[in-house]
Amino acid sequence: MHLERNVSLAPYTTLRIGGPARFYTRVTTYAELIEALGFARAEGLPSFLLGGGSNLLVADEGYPGLVIHLGLAGDTVVDGELHEVAAGTEWDSFVRGACELGYSGVECLAGIPGLAGGTPVQNVGAYGQEVAQTIARVTALDLETLATVSFANSECRFAYRQSLFNSTHRNRYIVTAVRFRLSPEGRPNLTYADLKQHFGDARPAPLEVYEAVRGIRRSKGMLLVEDDPDSRSAGSFFKNPVIPVGQLEGIAKAAGVASVPNWPSGVENAKLPAAWLLDQAGFHKGFALGEVGISSRHTLALINRTGRATCVDILRLRDAIVAEVQGRFGIRLEQEPVYLA
Repeated sequence: MHLERNVSLAPYTTLRIGGPARFYTRVTTYAELIEALGFARAEGLPSFLLGGGSNLLVADEGYPGLVIHLGLAGDTVVDGELHEVAAGTEWDSFVRGACELGYSGVECLAGIPGLAGGTPVQNVGAYGQEVAQTIARVTALDLETLATVSFANSECRFAYRQSLFNSTHRNRYIVTAVRFRLSPEGRPNLTYADLKQHFGDARPAPLEVYEAVRGIRRSKGMLLVEDDPDSRSAGSFFKNPVIPVGQLEGIAKAAGVASVPNWPSGVENAKLPAAWLLDQAGFHKGFALGEVGISSRHTLALINRTGRATCVDILRLRDAIVAEVQGRFGIRLEQEPVYLA
């Protein structure tokens, strides 16, 4: 294990923001991971597992413990419909490989930055798909016992942007591998409006959907592109809120519109697009506040506009948005990226 001190975390996040980690190491083997965890435990240090840094906001003061940068990449093992992928594998690389082989089930999750091991933690989803629909099993390291454990899909307690790994058992497990059940003959998911419009009545192959989704993400500044300010973000910064259906009329009245865009979430609840709430509250695409702002192509992406922003700058914009939306509509938006301090 190669240990470094006072390493800036900003280059390891897509926001390009954050102070130094007191200790930093990159692990490429399971033995190195165990060694790193043993060091943190012996020194009484907190530890944080860093993946692709695409859903992460690091405090300007940095992190007082050990940051373990996961590099446990490996070949995807395909056994019929089952695809086993190491946690440190680039997510988009895995998705493209599956689509090239003609498998469907993750094609709408193309272009999402980060590593495969992070996808079950947040139950990553986009354009009508989420990983909970195809995950068969998650393998993880139990930080309390240092034993390898395995979770079936039903044991992961998946919900919207949630699993047991980021809720009831947060910081208990490190995902080391994920097994997906993909379909070699399934119909690609075209429920998202832009995909319906793009393909019409055609029945595209998974790889065609993969490329179309990447095109959509590119048009919204949601693909990582060097020197593109819209790429310096953590993706969608706010979750789409779920509210009782009975509140929709009051929200429409507050917005001065006849109806509120929404879709069902269970029997008595509705999910609202957070982007619509931001627009109604005056936070439009291209909004700027000093060094930070909102993407010119995606309302939910808070960006490091100049490349010189601090965490405090992002938090100031976040707080302004949350306060305005809550004041106007009585809805408190929930932050999606992990905050590390």
